[in-house]
Amino acid sequence: MRYKPEIILGFTLIELLVTISIAAILLGVAIPSFITTIDSNRLATITNEFVTALNMARSEAIKRGMQVTVVRKGATSGEWQSGWDVFLDSDGNNAFNDDADSTLCEAGEDCLLRTYESLPSGYTLSTGNSTYEDYASYSPSGMSTVVVGDTFTLCSSSGSNKPRRTITINATGRPRINATPGTCP
Repeated sequence: MRYKPEIILGFTLIELLVTISIAAILLGVAIPSFITTIDSNRLATITNEFVTALNMARSEAIKRGMQVTVVRKGATSGEWQSGWDVFLDSDGNNAFNDDADSTLCEAGEDCLLRTYESLPSGYTLSTGNSTYEDYASYSPSGMSTVVVGDTFTLCSSSGSNKPRRTITINATGRPRINATPGTCP
């Protein structure tokens, strides 16, 4: 009778340790760049949300033939990271006035169109000018009620370079995302 050796399938301990070591090295290299990508995508998302709110206010003002305002939430003037509201500003005072009854959007009453939540921790959205410190309003013609442009700066505190995006509002009220991202101080 001949002896037939049995074939054993599987990994040796050395092969397993080498594979785990290579995987750990690859993860160590990939994770920091992945975090940068996530942060960059968050900046783009927040920037797009803010520009969407401004464009929505502008188009709603034209559509409804009334002033529409984007107003910041929070107590600090010029700081928008607590979120913002878009509302039909029937009295033109640039502040949302709700009569607290159960009927929403009655004639002659301010009407909340959309609300945006606060930014994730570590992100700030601010304006350097006093022009759009607390609100941005659009008249029924779609023009800004303020005839001076302004720039909003969105900053992230994560990472060593602290990336930022800027949104410029021209004198007519049209928002534009600046193509060249920079860094925050």
